[in-house]
Amino acid sequence: MSKTVRTRFAPSPTGFMHVGNLRTALYEYLIAKSLGGTFVLRIEDTDQERKVEGAVDIIYNTMRRAGLIHDEGPDIGGEYGPYVQSERKDMYLPYAKELIAKDKAYYCFCTKERLDMLRENSDEPGAGYDRHCRDLPAEVVEENLRNGVPYVIRQKMPLDGSTSFDDAVYGTITVENSELQDQILIKADGFPTYNFANVIDDHTMNITHVVRGSEYLSSTPKYNLLYEAFGWEIPVYVHLPLIMGKNDDGSISKLAKRHGATSFEDLTKQGYLPEAIINYIALLGWAPKDNREMFTLSELCENFSIDGISKSPAVFDYNKLEWFNGEYIKAMTVEQFAEVCEPYFKKALGDKELDRIKLAAILQQRTTRLTDIPEKIAFFAEQPDYDKELFVNKKSKTTLENAPSLLKAGIEALEALEKWDHDSIHDCLIGLAEKLGVKNGTAMWPIRIAASGMTVTPGGAVEILDILGREEALARLHKGLEKLS
Repeated sequence: MSKTVRTRFAPSPTGFMHVGNLRTALYEYLIAKSLGGTFVLRIEDTDQERKVEGAVDIIYNTMRRAGLIHDEGPDIGGEYGPYVQSERKDMYLPYAKELIAKDKAYYCFCTKERLDMLRENSDEPGAGYDRHCRDLPAEVVEENLRNGVPYVIRQKMPLDGSTSFDDAVYGTITVENSELQDQILIKADGFPTYNFANVIDDHTMNITHVVRGSEYLSSTPKYNLLYEAFGWEIPVYVHLPLIMGKNDDGSISKLAKRHGATSFEDLTKQGYLPEAIINYIALLGWAPKDNREMFTLSELCENFSIDGISKSPAVFDYNKLEWFNGEYIKAMTVEQFAEVCEPYFKKALGDKELDRIKLAAILQQRTTRLTDIPEKIAFFAEQPDYDKELFVNKKSKTTLENAPSLLKAGIEALEALEKWDHDSIHDCLIGLAEKLGVKNGTAMWPIRIAASGMTVTPGGAVEILDILGREEALARLHKGLEKLS
């Protein structure tokens, strides 16, 4: 019987979740779900110095908002716990000692001063450790351990030959063993390094597919040599292409803050919907067979396959994300959209009571980012001071000469209305244009300017008057008439 597919997302709690991390989590989730498997969340906090207060909550919150619900993890448990590396601390040293017994690792007693001097005296940038302790006599090692000399444990890399591995995206990759350094497995503080803990945790948690960024391709032979040293089955590797950003000069480089928001948190603060972000990120490095673009998360689970992942870097395009966001906004019901808009309505309107559904209706087709909403509707809360020149509009054929009489006629017609609602206002103003023998736009332009004080508004004169309500609308129209006279 084939093994159940098990993937894991293993972030370090070092701050906000970057787009690259989120895509890794998404692909791990999709691989698990598309193959009927299990998605595990593991917190990798072995690097205690870089740990940020509150970062674990950010991970949970981001995963929840993105819809990536894990099947096992620190908060819900599972049969392979604990799911926090620092809580597993005591299990790593015995594995490292097992490697020492197999002559695949060794104790290194070099001081920090000696290592610093090595680096300073080396002609090669990034030169590695000189393997000084690799072949220490057993009696020296024993004496040092007896005397409590601080140590790290290093992996004993083969000095010649090469190591190959298969990647589901990049194919077979071969690295010369001479390029591999004797990496540290257990640090002086007793904590495992990221690379070592990763392998032990993945094996003991039965992880079948290891998904990560292509920047880890060069580290993979080190992992494989560990798997082989223990005699363990090697997982399926899936390395993902880099995510790049567009520079001002048209060139591309690895996505960074200078390109714009790069964390899930910041993108949502900039008015992008979580669903739109996830849909867009899914396509950064994966191409569906039918070239479609719009997917819900459950549709992604049905359609995702590893063979659709690209080797080429993907470019994060904020304009494309904005297009996705606009499409998601348009696809909502007006009630759903009004709910999403509420914090932005509150920001623009304060406690002013206006019909939220009517506001959402005029904004929905014209909004691509939620953060644009307060500016678009601020005039409902407080009319800006405006110049009477705004009444002049070539297209509508309004001038400072005809605007006063047009506006005065509009006020009289509207004041005579028994019922103040969209349809009544609409019929009234259409009837007015007919009666005056002018185009609809000519009759409505002065009313729109007087009601809003803006030339560009979501919704036209009818919608604005309806939302403002009779009292405020007429008060603004009278003020506009005063301005013209």
